[in-house]
Amino acid sequence: MNACLASPEAVKFVPVLDPGFVPAVLWNRSYRKDAEATPGVRHLDLAMVRKDGTAFRWSSPVLPDHPDHAARTMRYIERVVKFLLWQKGGSRILIAGAPEVAAGLAKIYSADGERAFDWDFIGRKIFGEAIEVKAVDAAELPEANDEAMPLGRHLDGCRIGFDLGGSDRKCAAVIDGEVVFSEEVVWDPYFQSDPQYHIEGIHDSLKRAAAHLPRVDAIGGSSAGVYVNNEVRAASLFRGVSEEDFEKHIRGVFFTLKERWGGVPFEVVNDGEVTALAGSMALGENSVLGVAMGTSEAAGYVDQGGHIRPWLNELAFAPVDYREMGPRDEWSGDEGCGAQYFSQQAVARLAPAAGFDFGSMPFPEQLVKVQEAMKTGDERARKIYQTIGTCFGYAIAHYAEFYEVSSLLILGRVTSGEGGSVIIEEAEKVLAGEFPELSIRLVVPDEKTKRHGQAVAAASLAAV
Repeated sequence: MNACLASPEAVKFVPVLDPGFVPAVLWNRSYRKDAEATPGVRHLDLAMVRKDGTAFRWSSPVLPDHPDHAARTMRYIERVVKFLLWQKGGSRILIAGAPEVAAGLAKIYSADGERAFDWDFIGRKIFGEAIEVKAVDAAELPEANDEAMPLGRHLDGCRIGFDLGGSDRKCAAVIDGEVVFSEEVVWDPYFQSDPQYHIEGIHDSLKRAAAHLPRVDAIGGSSAGVYVNNEVRAASLFRGVSEEDFEKHIRGVFFTLKERWGGVPFEVVNDGEVTALAGSMALGENSVLGVAMGTSEAAGYVDQGGHIRPWLNELAFAPVDYREMGPRDEWSGDEGCGAQYFSQQAVARLAPAAGFDFGSMPFPEQLVKVQEAMKTGDERARKIYQTIGTCFGYAIAHYAEFYEVSSLLILGRVTSGEGGSVIIEEAEKVLAGEFPELSIRLVVPDEKTKRHGQAVAAASLAAV
C-alpha cells in the first residue's frame, strides 16, 4: 500500500532507525489528492453512533468503485475507522456513498475478521453491543451529537482529587484551588482478584485527604482506562478481577463510593483527559492535546471551548504507520498503532536496531539503560530518541486532522531528561519542514503542574 505515496522522496524526514515508516498523514493526503483528481470521484459520509445516541460524523472524497481502486480505498477507510473507534468510540458504523466499502468493513470488523479484537472490545466491552457496520442512504445518517461535558475548572469549596495508577494511588485535598495536602500510597492493583481490595484502597485515600478538610464538597478522580458517565468500562487496574465480580462490584465502583460519601458530586474520567485539562488550566489555553509516553501511549483532549468531550482518546491503538507488516501490537494484533512508537515499548523495539542487546530485560529497565546511555552521550541512545521524535512529528500532523490543536502537551517517562528534548527537537523539524501550515506549540509541563496540576484538575471536575 506504500505505493499510494508518489515516491520515496515524498517522506522528507526518514526515521533513522525505522526507515520503513509510512506516515499515515502523508498516505491519507495522497489518497485524497488522487481521489479528487480522478473522474467519477465519490463522496463517502460516515456516522459512528453509540446506543445512547451520541454520534460522530466524518466525510471524505473516495476513488470510484473500480477493481483498480478497491484495495486502496478499503485500506484508507479501514484505517480511518480504526482511528475513529479509538479516538471517539462507537458501536454502530453507518456509511453512505460507498456500499461496497460498508460490506468490506463488516467482514473486517466481525467475530472472525481481521479486527475481531476491536469488534469485541470496543463494541461489547465498552459500549455493550458488538460493532455493526451498515450501508445507508445519506438521508439516514444522524447529525453529529457529541456535546462537551461540563466537567472541570470548578475550584470553589473543599474538594478531593485523586489519580489511580498501577503502582500508587495519589490523592490531594484542595481548598479553593490550593492544594493543602497531597499523598501517594503504594498499592498493587493489577493482580488483585478481590474487588474489596480496590474499593477499600480508594476509600482509604479519600479518607486520608478528607482528614485535612473542614468538609468535603466534591470528589473528582482519574485513572487509566475507559470511563463512560462515571462507569468503569475497561481498565487495566482491575485486570485481576473476575468478569462476574467486575460486573457486580467494579463497573459501578464510583457510584458505590459516592454513596459512602453522602452523595456529594463525584466525577471520574480517564487520566489523559485530566492531564490535558491540567495543562489547559496551567497554560490558560484551550484546544490542548496531551500525549504521555510511558508504559503505553496515553492521551487526553480539551476542546476549543475548554471542555472535555465524551471521546475515548485511546491513541495507543490508533494507526500512525501504514506500512505493510509494520510493528504489531501484542494485545490487539494490529499493526502500526501508536503504542509501538510513543512509549517504552518503542524504546525496546528500537534498541536492537540502535545496537543495544538487552535480551529479555523488562521494558522499564531497558528504558532506564537507554536514559543512562543518553547521559553519557551515547549516539545509539540519541538515535532512538531521534527516531521517536521524527515519527511523532508525522503523528502530530495526523492527529491534527482529527483534533483542533493549538498546543500539544508532552509528558511521560520516555520524554524525561535530554532524550525528551531530542524527541521535541526532531518533531518540530518535521512539523516545520513538512507541515508549515500547522501552528502547534509543543509544551512540556512545568514542575508545579507536574506536582499538583493533575490533583487540582481532578478535584475541579465536579460542579457543586
